[in-house]
Amino acid sequence: MTSDELPEGWSFRATTGEDADVLLALVHASDMSAVGFADFAPEDVAEALAGPYSEVAVDATGAIAGWTWVDNGSDGPRDFVEVYVHPEGGRPAMRPLLARVLAVTERRARERGGEGTVRAGAIPAELPWIASLTDQGFTFVKQYARMQLDLPAPAVEPVPDVVVRAAGEDDMPEFFRVLDTAFRDTPDYQPTGYERWRERFLDGHRVRLDEWFVAEVDGVVAGILQSSEQSDVQGEGWVKHLAVLPEFRKRGVGRALLAAAFARYLANGRVSAGLGVDLTNPTEAIKLYTGVGMRPAYQANIYERPALR
Repeated sequence: MTSDELPEGWSFRATTGEDADVLLALVHASDMSAVGFADFAPEDVAEALAGPYSEVAVDATGAIAGWTWVDNGSDGPRDFVEVYVHPEGGRPAMRPLLARVLAVTERRARERGGEGTVRAGAIPAELPWIASLTDQGFTFVKQYARMQLDLPAPAVEPVPDVVVRAAGEDDMPEFFRVLDTAFRDTPDYQPTGYERWRERFLDGHRVRLDEWFVAEVDGVVAGILQSSEQSDVQGEGWVKHLAVLPEFRKRGVGRALLAAAFARYLANGRVSAGLGVDLTNPTEAIKLYTGVGMRPAYQANIYERPALR
């Protein structure tokens, strides 16, 4: 048996919706081992199962030992691959699952005419996983920080001339326009159209629009905050996207949006707020988040390689 092969009696199979609860428990066990708390929600499992590829490794007893999938919400040229193995007995599935999912990303790249890259994330302490990525040609790109804040949040001074209100269905086209425009100057943004964005985040999803906000300056929408149910399992409000148009930056718009979101999260019974931030973001978003009292719960490395080798 090579490192890319499963042990005798183990096998691969495609996932089904009936696996959802077991997959959530698997990821929670992995999270607890890596960072000390469960950082995954049922909505995350549903999104992964609905993606372009999802497969599990099962052991000789038929129990799921590991799970891999491809995340590419924009259908762009960069796939993100995930591999989770159970910390108790799932390690033999790690490299075989990674080899399988990379074969899928290579096929997808050929279908795009040979274009594309693949990314994966790792907690710095996950040395076997980092070694597996390195052996497959991945190199370190940057770090993200997983930020967290216990509620109630520290008081934030009102921002003059900035009016924040909950978003409504009628706001969605302008909401998306602001998000899309604001993210265009970030290096990793993969643009998508309005309908694709709605399909991914709104239509058919459990959404609390009272936790989505728009910020206006002189009646013009200057920024938006999109929440999600990503960490609802922990009673946490999750800031999925925070975007401010370039001409309105450095004027407190982002701070006002966060203050409104934190207050609404608390009113809705949440006990904390969280988000992920790219530590190389050219807007230096990390300063905004630490400035309102957020602190990193952990950091994650991002690795990348060409889709075709």
